Amino acid sequence: MSTDLPGLPAVDIEKWLRETLPDLLDEGPWQAELISGGLSNITYRLRLPHGTVILRRPPLGEVLPSAHDMKREYRVQTALAGTDVPVPRTLALCTDPDVLGCPFYVMAEVPGLVIRTAEDSVGLSPEARSALTDGLVNTLADLHSIAPESVGLADFGRPHGYCARQVSRWGEQWRRSHTRRLPDMDVLLNRLADHVPENSDASIVHGDYRLDNTIVDLDGPPRIAGVLDWELSTLGDPLADLAMTLTYWHDQDDKDRELIPVAVGVTTQQGFPASYEVAEKYAWLTGRDLSLLPFYMAFSAMKLAVILEGVHARYLGGQTVSDGYEGAGAAVPVLVSKALRELRVLGRA
Repeated sequence: MSTDLPGLPAVDIEKWLRETLPDLLDEGPWQAELISGGLSNITYRLRLPHGTVILRRPPLGEVLPSAHDMKREYRVQTALAGTDVPVPRTLALCTDPDVLGCPFYVMAEVPGLVIRTAEDSVGLSPEARSALTDGLVNTLADLHSIAPESVGLADFGRPHGYCARQVSRWGEQWRRSHTRRLPDMDVLLNRLADHVPENSDASIVHGDYRLDNTIVDLDGPPRIAGVLDWELSTLGDPLADLAMTLTYWHDQDDKDRELIPVAVGVTTQQGFPASYEVAEKYAWLTGRDLSLLPFYMAFSAMKLAVILEGVHARYLGGQTVSDGYEGAGAAVPVLVSKALRELRVLGRA
């Protein structure tokens, strides 16, 4: 039997595993290890007698309404199985609060590497870095080309009015989670509301698409083997997905990006293209007009600022369960300033 981990009491989860996945845990010892747990949901690897699985649960502490939705993650990953978008195979969903006190799900482990740090990408060749970028953008384009109704996701969201609702929703998340006054955020939220595009495309969107939310396979030609962390997925504007990817991208000599404690330095090495080249490749693949991309970049920076403020609140409350998030709070005003600069490009801010 495994020992307890934060958010994963061994006795409770073992009982559920034996009842739900008896082929993997009938008898014998098992172990659990924490993979990640600070920025979003908490992820564990469970080494069972007859196989290894991955368990995902929400963060510890208070969870904002509609955030960290395990049922949503489970549904979209199940729906996308068999499409051109690689996702881990889902195994079981638990909504019984008596087990862990929250919904959670278990999925199969996808072999490969998650590139979370600059150290992870240093050992790659420039050719491998370029190939992984191509795979990342191609997979995003593939996701945005799937008709939601073809995979049972016609009711997965309300694409009409997506941008306006998102600005309002994330503004409300800010009001619920902020730990200090930041007048520029109020200015930003008002200006974003004024700049919402009148018309936009609609597709399945991931909501937090970036290289370190994928598993890469380096045995043979480098490729994206699995896309992870679907908690923010919905039906919405595909350019918001692209902009989120670009917000996380770290261009060489981008000093502000160094202050954002997510995948810092991962894409600064030779072979990774600049963010504008990533955008151009996406536009070439999809034929989408990027003239309003500054709005989406501003929206994405605001959204990440709100996410990191929530992380900062959990950090202050001692509810993050892994290291590296002590700088989350300092990144919030940096992102707000970046968003305001993006809006000025449109000439109406």
